[in-house]
Order: sequence, then C-alpha cells, then structure tokens
Amino acid sequence: MAQAQDKNSQGTERFYLTTPIYYVNARPHLGHAYSTIVCDAIARRKRALGIDTWFLTGTDEHGQKIERSAKLAGRTPHEFATAISGEFRALWDQLGLTYDDFIRTTEDRHKRSVQHLFATLRDRGYIYKGSYTGQYCVFDELYVDGPPGTPCPDCGRITETVSEENYFFKLSAFEHRLLEFYEANPAFMQPESTRREVISFVRGGLKDLSVSRTSFSWGIPVPGDEKHVIYVWLDALANYITALGYGTENDEKFKKYWPADIHLIGKEISRFHCVYWPAFLMAAGIEPPRSVRANGWLLFDQGKMSKSRGNIVRAETVHAVLGSDALRYFLLREIPFGQDGNFSFDALVQRYNGDLANGYGNLVSRVVNMVHKYFGGVVQEPGGESAAETALRQSAQRTLSEFATQFDDLNFSDALKTLWALVAETDGYLTANAPWKKPADRSDADHVALQARVLATAAEAIRIITALVYPVLPDAAAKVWRQLGQGEIADAAKASFLTQLAWGGLKPGTRFADPAPLFPRAEKDAVERMVAMEEENSKSVIEAAGGPFAAQAQLAAAPAPIQEPKKKAEKKPMEETKPTPAPEAAPAYSVPAATSATPAAAPAAATTAPQAAPSSPAPAPEAQTASPQVITIDDFAKVELRVAQVLVAERIPKADKLLRLEVDLGYEKRQILAGIAQYYEPEKLIGRKIVIVANLAPRKMRGLESNGMLLAASLPPDGAPVLAGFLEDVPLGARLK
Repeated sequence: MAQAQDKNSQGTERFYLTTPIYYVNARPHLGHAYSTIVCDAIARRKRALGIDTWFLTGTDEHGQKIERSAKLAGRTPHEFATAISGEFRALWDQLGLTYDDFIRTTEDRHKRSVQHLFATLRDRGYIYKGSYTGQYCVFDELYVDGPPGTPCPDCGRITETVSEENYFFKLSAFEHRLLEFYEANPAFMQPESTRREVISFVRGGLKDLSVSRTSFSWGIPVPGDEKHVIYVWLDALANYITALGYGTENDEKFKKYWPADIHLIGKEISRFHCVYWPAFLMAAGIEPPRSVRANGWLLFDQGKMSKSRGNIVRAETVHAVLGSDALRYFLLREIPFGQDGNFSFDALVQRYNGDLANGYGNLVSRVVNMVHKYFGGVVQEPGGESAAETALRQSAQRTLSEFATQFDDLNFSDALKTLWALVAETDGYLTANAPWKKPADRSDADHVALQARVLATAAEAIRIITALVYPVLPDAAAKVWRQLGQGEIADAAKASFLTQLAWGGLKPGTRFADPAPLFPRAEKDAVERMVAMEEENSKSVIEAAGGPFAAQAQLAAAPAPIQEPKKKAEKKPMEETKPTPAPEAAPAYSVPAATSATPAAAPAAATTAPQAAPSSPAPAPEAQTASPQVITIDDFAKVELRVAQVLVAERIPKADKLLRLEVDLGYEKRQILAGIAQYYEPEKLIGRKIVIVANLAPRKMRGLESNGMLLAASLPPDGAPVLAGFLEDVPLGARLK
C-alpha cells in the first residue's frame, strides 16, 4: 500500500524510512545489502518526487556474543565492533548508497537516549525488578525454552543455563491495546503472512519481558543500577528514535520525522518490531511507526544465506565484476519483495546480459549512435505522429502511471517488468521502422523525415525509461541522462524532476553527448571469476589471524553437536540484524525448535524427453528399476534446470515423434525439439510452464537445432512421458535446485 506523507513545518512532504541495524558478529553479505539497497531505491524516488526524506541505517554492537568474540580476537569489545561496523559503512559507501545517517549503538548519543527511554518506561510504571532462569545460546544471542542441555534450535550448539536478576517490561498490559492498534491500522504490518502471524501470537497471550542482563557488562547500563545492562532488543529497537535525537535537547529531527513511515526488516524479526517495539513506544507515550515491511530470505547454495551457515555472498564480488547497478537491478527485479528469493551467479549474469546489456543498454546505444550518425548528435523535429508513434506514446504514458503505483507499493519486481515491457516495445518500434534502411521506393526527403521522427520518438521513450529507472540504476541512468543532453540526473532529482515527468520533454535541438558504453556484455568467465573471488575470500577469512575476523572464524568453525534429523525446514535469516531471541521472562515465547533446510530432491523416476534420434529404443524394464548410480552434489549442480513457457508448438514434417517448441525463459527465447508428439497435441502445450535442461549442448535433428531438453517423468510400461510442471505460479527463468 502506498504511503501517505505528513507535511513538515515548511509545508513540504516528509518521509522517514529505516533499515534494520545489522549485528556486528560478521562482515556484511548480500542479505544485508539487499535490505539496504531496497531502502536506497525508495529514498532516491521519494527525493526525486520532492519529498523531504530521511534514510537511516546502522549497526547493532552490544551483547554477550560480541563480548566473547572480542576476547577471542584479543581486542576490546569496542575495538571489535568498530572494525566490523566500519566494514558495513565502507560497503554502503562503495555501493553509493544515499543514507542520511548511520547509527551505531555504541555511540554516546544512542546510549543517552536509550537510558532516557528506559527511565521513562520505569517512571511510568511499566518496568519492575525480578529474576530469570533459563537456557541461552551465546552464539545466536538466543533464549531457548527447555531444560539444561537443550540444543539451540538455530545452530545446534548446546545452550548455557543462566540465572540472573533482571528488570521486566509489563508487556502483558498491552495485549488488547496492540490488537486494537492492528485493527485500526491494517497497513501497519506487511506482507499479509506477517500480519497473520503477529496477530495470532498476540492473541495467544503476552507475558512480561526481560529487558536487562547482569551476567555480562557489554551493553548500556541501566540508569541508577549500573550492574544491569539494558537487553539488546530494547537497546537496538530504540535506534530508530535515538538517531533522531529523542530525549535530548537537540530533538528537532525527532519532531520532524517521527513516526517512521517504513521500518524495513527481515521477516525473522517481525515480532520484535510489530509487538515489542510498538508496546515500548505506547508505554513511553510515543506514537508507533506507520508501517513495518518485512522482506523475505535470500536463498543461495540450497539454503538461506546466513553467516552461521557460511553460504554467504559478498556484494563486493558482484560490484567488482558487474558493477553495483547490476546487483541492484537483479535483487529488485528477481525477488518479489516480501517473498523468499533465489540468488545464483548464473542467474545474475543471465539477467544482466538479457535485460541490461542486450535490452536497455543496447537500445540506448543504438539510438544515441544513430542520432550522431544521421543528425550530428542533434534531436530533430519529429513532425506528425503516425499510428506507431501514437501507440508508443500511449504505452509510455501508461507505464508512467503503472510503474509509480507498483514501485510505491514496494512491488519492485512488477514495476521493473512494466518498465522493461516499454524497453522491449521501444526496441520493437525501432526495428519495425528501421531508420538505418532506406527502401528503393522511398525518397531521400521522406527517409530523412522518417529517421527524424523515429529517432526522436525512441529517444523520448528512453528519457522516460531512464527517469523511472534512476532509483534502481543510478549510475547507468546518470550516464544515459548525460548522453541524452539532459545534464546531471542528480541535479534533476534535487529539482524533483519526477513530479514533472511526462511525454514530450525531449526538445528538438537538444544536443546529445558522445555515446558511452553502459553494460558491456558479461563474458562466459564472469561466473567463474565471481566464484573464485568468493572462494578466495572464504579462505582468507579462515586463515586470518590477530584481527576481529579471526574470532569470527574460530566461532564459526566450532563444531556443533550432532543432533537427530529434524522434520521441518529451518528458517535462517536473509539478513541477521540479530538472531531471534525468545523473551527472557516468558518461556511461552521461546522460538520453536527449527530444523535443517532440506533441498528439493530430483524425482527418482524422472526422465527427460528424448533429444537423441527419435528412433532410440526405450530402456529395458530392468534398467529402469535398477538402483541408480550415486552422484555427488557437485554432479547434480552441473545440471541447470530452469522454468520456461511454451510460446510455439508444432509438428515437424516427416517426423512422427518430434515437436518443435519455442520457449521463453524470461531472459531469452529458445528452440527445443522434443520427442513427445505421440503423447501431446501441440496446441495444448502453448502457454504451459515446463522445466528444461538449460545448459545442454546444442544438437541438430532433422536439420533443426535444439537448444535444451524438456524434463518429464517416464511412466511404465512403455515409457510414456509426463511433463514436469508446477502447482504454484513460478517466474520464468527460475532455477530448480
């Protein structure tokens, strides 16, 4: 749901959004970058719409795990946290992210405001002293429900028993107030799955929550009782107001920007942001945030991307090989916001080549070069519109409206699909009118007029596309804006250029700058280079000695106890702002035992539709029932299975068993020959989503080249194929793992 903005004291709209603050137990990875890139794209668009925007990010630096990690590294906790916090900030700067403030929970400004909040809650009667005994996993900063010896449901390590005096927050007093708040503010929690989960949790009953610790000292002291440190969740959540100056004399930003319009978080910390945080604020007499938007998990290497799993990818690797725009585009286009999403280097390179190099980049290059070639780099008067120009203009106008609605609803993937449909239509318009080709029956004057009209129209479409895509591809958009003779796009954004964006802004007489490459096509070794960089990075971290990351390596390498196989899929966070702890005072809140993620296995009886000669005999029955040869996961990983949709299906003359299919993989179209003509009518296959082996070497049959193979089950007794498919809606090009 699109957000409504308040007016500030000058009558200007204002917008405040935040990332989670990231826990400094390890270097940043792609999951952290995803959340921060999403916020950056939102902030860039809001500013370009003339909205006074404040974008906050930062690091969470307290807790027992950090204290122990620092000791292993031979550093103080502050030195340890400073080193890793610096890694986050350096990466955000390297990626060109436009945050307005970077909060560290070890800063004095944060400490003073947190102590003020704690004192306010205590003075208003919502905090009291008690004690807690239970199980605790230091590795994940996680309270666990169970007897001594209970393993952590997250990492499998044996928990420690802690018994200590604590302060407690009267969370139980807010059960009905929270439910009333949710009902009055239906857009507060998104996606809907988060809303349902949180409401169910609150309706199940709330118990009071421990908000201090005494068994270690690395935290913010409780005011007036310094043997206690404020528990990390009250400490960390408060960053959203402490960064604005809450509780200090310099609270102008707090008065101006609070309440936050969007807290963008990982879905694993939804309860803390949707239950505890609004309860803390209500108890302190502060208005809750307007919305909490949870993104999904990033899946990589058959599991959730996670520091404790070790299956992380660094944003620096993608930045070094393909650039930050490629990373931004892939994450926002490939992953529907709020859902889990897959990341692979193969998919990244394919999306880069298909959408950026061959799509947008190639379109810009063609038009800018032709304007230089035919008109000395100057845009001509287009003259009257033909039906083709009218159609393209109307498409661009629809795109302006649809893109805005989808993007402002955080539906980035669909917004970019909408925009790339205009890229494809513009490219098709250019190809259909072929300004580079003069038919024999066309006069020179008519041809020049056509060139002027077509190139001016295509260039105007590119201007619209570039303005809309600026929040997603800021570097490329800046280059294109200059090539179109529009100056600096950053200056245009400061002047709220999106508020005036409409067809017809590219004026005749505009002089284009020299053409410059945008997205050079990624070569075949791009994936290998990125994989090698990640392998080298993992090796260097493990071998590092003496620095803060040596402690990380030691902790990560510590063996976890062997546990019995578990039944449900473990949900590891996409970004680990902090592992999800159970409330200290209430065993009923403890996180249920999570279990290991289990990759989907290939169907045991599956076979592929034949790509060999149609006359190849079916395997003997005994061969079909024999035990299959065991393969390694590396063997399986070599087979690239992807989702495709059948666009064309037709019989091949004089080939009774073969069908010729044209399939769409989302990033490219292919021709595949399949020996299923005896079992499937061609017209009934059109529009069907299927699975293909996408990295099979091309093969010629009946004089036609087949680029891939269908996946099907082979049914006894005659081996009749049944095509693999899906019950759910699966995006084209998605890779099966």
